[in-house]
Amino acid sequence: MERVPITREGYEKLKKELELLKTVERPKNILAIEEARAHGDLSENAEFDAAKDRQAFLEGRISELEFKLGNADIVEPDKLKKDKLVFGCTALLENIDTGEEVKYQLVGPDESSIEQGRISVSSPLGKAMLGKMPGAEIVLNAPGGKRTYELVEIL
Repeated sequence: MERVPITREGYEKLKKELELLKTVERPKNILAIEEARAHGDLSENAEFDAAKDRQAFLEGRISELEFKLGNADIVEPDKLKKDKLVFGCTALLENIDTGEEVKYQLVGPDESSIEQGRISVSSPLGKAMLGKMPGAEIVLNAPGGKRTYELVEIL
């Protein structure tokens, strides 16, 4: 099985979500199914159908999280060398056209959040950044046109 890199923070977030689903959401949904069942005829019981749909969603998400956590390979960004961009590194980029500086951390798909400055290594920009060294030019063919960045620093 292929190991998937993840930061400690991302791992803990997924683990916390799994625990919540198992200890709070699943039991709450079981009660909802029991209550709906008590209302009688299940063939025309919308509450029962909704609770069963929710149960299917919860079980699917629990299985997905258990799989992801089981295949996770935790990467500690603080222990990485800062000579080239790899998973977990934070990069300071400068848009060559506008002079605007942006900071992004390369993370896994489950951890990405552009608002928090975390982009997936599987995103187009993330792929373009991997392996680059300070001073390197990063070219991205975005839907809005070509963007060119310079890797100013690995933080």
